Amino acid sequence: MTMGKGKLKQLAKDCLPPLVTRLLRAQLGKNKAIDFSGDYASWEDAMAASSGYDGPGILNKVKEATLKVKNGEAAFERDAVVFDHIEYSWPLLAALLWAAARNEGKLNVLDFGGSLGSSYFQNRKFLSSLPDVKWNVVEQEQFVQCGRDYIQDKQLRFYLNADECTRENKANILLLCSVLSYVPNWRQVLEALLKLKIPLVLIDRTPFILNAKERIAIQRVPEWIYPASYPCRFLEESQLLDVFTKAGYELHEEFPALGDANIASAHKGFIFKLANK
Repeated sequence: MTMGKGKLKQLAKDCLPPLVTRLLRAQLGKNKAIDFSGDYASWEDAMAASSGYDGPGILNKVKEATLKVKNGEAAFERDAVVFDHIEYSWPLLAALLWAAARNEGKLNVLDFGGSLGSSYFQNRKFLSSLPDVKWNVVEQEQFVQCGRDYIQDKQLRFYLNADECTRENKANILLLCSVLSYVPNWRQVLEALLKLKIPLVLIDRTPFILNAKERIAIQRVPEWIYPASYPCRFLEESQLLDVFTKAGYELHEEFPALGDANIASAHKGFIFKLANK
């Protein structure tokens, strides 16, 4: 008797201890890992050699995964992949709760590049105990339209740009989770956001080059997630810290973040506080 892959997968899930299934999933993930390659002279060169971010397949995959989480069919979504358990970034959650604690329990997040609300859904179990939560995602136009049509509710909203968001909200924390590496002019984007003078800024899941200058590579996503390739920048940590210092922010904490790459780098996170705030 033959057994299909789906039945084998379900059988393994039913019979094997959770630890074993997680280890198997991790090993499979290594065999189908996201690949980074190249050392491009400019962002434009890397864009010309890749398919880009705006393919409809990417949005559809993210939408499907996010709706499963929203509807309780999956526990967690990241980069269009669903999980049966939540992988928390505890420093991220701590920063969110700290922002709320500084504002009588009220949390108002400007989540720049926040997809369809991945970080909101990741942390909503803990955030639900707060008296007031507003989570505002600023994204590409097609993601904003999809979010408004299928995802948003009273707490989770979607905006086309930071100015539109701040006209309606007074954010007490700016979230930049796995985003600065994927914008063409990260310094200009960050400087513009810091001019908003949001009291706290949280950076998470961002790759920094080790013992080298900033590097622009191409990230290739395994086809089992979605077939795509796009530029990714490995930042220099000193350059990032310099931008915050010049904008009047103090480094409150730094931490190792989720993520890895086949380029000598470290994924890190930072919590910054506006001086005298």
